[in-house]
Amino acid sequence: MSPKGHLVIMARVPRLGTGKRRLARELGMLAAWRFQRRMLARVLRRLARDPRWTTWVAVTPAAAAHGAAHWAAPARVIAQGAGGLGPKMARLLCERPPGPVVIVGSDIPDLHAGHVARAFEALGRHDWVFGPAADGGYWLVGARRRCAPWRPFDAVRWSSPHALADSLANLKRARVALLEELHDVDTGADFDKFSKKL
Repeated sequence: MSPKGHLVIMARVPRLGTGKRRLARELGMLAAWRFQRRMLARVLRRLARDPRWTTWVAVTPAAAAHGAAHWAAPARVIAQGAGGLGPKMARLLCERPPGPVVIVGSDIPDLHAGHVARAFEALGRHDWVFGPAADGGYWLVGARRRCAPWRPFDAVRWSSPHALADSLANLKRARVALLEELHDVDTGADFDKFSKKL
């Protein structure tokens, strides 16, 4: 029997004045904070209780991990740890128990359990899976084996139209699956586009 998959939701603990900085510059800190809280609650409601995988919420700042357990239940809460996005994701992939690992963010309005299920299904036939974002990045990354020999997060130009292409270039010999394209919310224009869904 194959090991159960692990879903990791990366999240900044919602605090006024921290996180979603680009959104806050355009909409104000209060609106950005409200969005962050609402989206995190929605993602947890949609994904955390699904019995098909074990859910982990990887939070930042690290000191908030202990206090996050009450609102993240039944997910297991862990700290993202130090470093930039690439080292954090590499560590989250490698440090989970045996089984495939899928990582998502907490700012994708259309994300639902079906997307995660398709990612785990793809990992039955592929080494890696990505969910492309409309801005050139990705809303999901997953690995069949936790610490594969590839290093997809090296020299990635994060927050640019090249993030997905850079990661794929690092995985030239791997079997990679791509899911459907989704949008995350980083700017006021993104917020306006999805405001009816939020």
